[in-house]
Amino acid sequence: MRASVAGGAGAVVLVWAAQVRPSARLDALFATAAHLTGLLAGYGVLVLLFLMARVPAVEHGVGADRLARWHAAGGKHVLLLLGGHGLFALLGYAVHEGLDVLTAARELLGYPALAAAAAGTGLLAAVGLTSARAARRRLSHEAWRGVHLLVYPAAALGFAHQLAGPDLDLLGWFWALAHATVAVLLVWYRAVVPVRQALRHTLRVAEVRDEGPGVVSVVVYGAHLAELRAEPGQFLRWRFLHRRLWHTALPFSLSAPVRDDTLRITVKALGGHSRRIRRLRPGTRVIATGPFGALTAARRTRAKVLLIAGGVGITPMRALFETLPGGPGELTLLYRAGAEEHLVLRAELEAIAAGRQAGLHYLLGPSDGAYDPLAPQALRALVPDLAEHDVYLCGPPGLAEATSAALRRAGVPAGRIHSECFSF
Repeated sequence: MRASVAGGAGAVVLVWAAQVRPSARLDALFATAAHLTGLLAGYGVLVLLFLMARVPAVEHGVGADRLARWHAAGGKHVLLLLGGHGLFALLGYAVHEGLDVLTAARELLGYPALAAAAAGTGLLAAVGLTSARAARRRLSHEAWRGVHLLVYPAAALGFAHQLAGPDLDLLGWFWALAHATVAVLLVWYRAVVPVRQALRHTLRVAEVRDEGPGVVSVVVYGAHLAELRAEPGQFLRWRFLHRRLWHTALPFSLSAPVRDDTLRITVKALGGHSRRIRRLRPGTRVIATGPFGALTAARRTRAKVLLIAGGVGITPMRALFETLPGGPGELTLLYRAGAEEHLVLRAELEAIAAGRQAGLHYLLGPSDGAYDPLAPQALRALVPDLAEHDVYLCGPPGLAEATSAALRRAGVPAGRIHSECFSF
């Protein structure tokens, strides 16, 4: 995937190089640099939109969490390219016309295509600022998602600017085709598919039950759910047609395999929307898109499997704990939680462990405690043949990163550590 993105960027550079007219004039050098950074920024915006188009083949192959990280990292590069493009274009015009920078900026903004580009850049900058770590701590998930919708009008404004550029004859047809392709994918997978699935499966809430402090399970029933092909370890994006929930699609993993045309998710109250889920009533209509995610049995390469869950990350691990093939002693689950009362789905986990003769260990204690039960030595003590296992890992980002590093130090090859973690 990354090789394909890099190859596309290389093709853009080659097309730019084929159009370059060598010149030592300062205004021409600025204009050439503006042309290259603009082309790469436009290509980068398309890549960002494609990564978030929810194309099943891409999400299943790469993993939704990795796509999200690539999207975030790519956004920073796109903003830098846009800033460079605007600066080079401004300096080139100022030098060419013999103007100061402020006068040149006022004149350039008088052109509709350039005003559209400036507006689109401003919208993308707003998205980028709200994605910065300091800003995200102060924003609700719902507000952050709302600001991110500005990417679409920003991309449209940028496209209008690109079509008005000097490279229309050579690149116009390619640029229009690329934008049309990404637009079709976005509309199809983010609008048409959810509506089609809603009409086909007619999902409704069957039950909401408490599982622990601030944690509930939601059982959803519907028709033809086998057609979803939802695997243990995957998640769907859920839209509950409730007065205060309908406008947001929330990603939650299945906490049990699909049975008898029912789906189950287990949700911890972490934000305003997830807290409202506990007040859902039976019969509430549901739209679920997916499934997504690559944390499935298909990743397995070894007979022995270790599952590690942190906090509410137990939900996909519980489904895998029940369904991953394996004989006695081949499956082990480590469940990290702050205290015994924070354990979720405990009775189910213990019943599965007993029925399958699988290992189950609760690793309790504060995250900042002196003893780390997920340190390399502790992991090897719990699982002596640790290096012979595939490891599935799901939990908060800090725990997932630290545990992945500990597993590698304990001798588990990176290719056998399968993880997905999401953060806001």
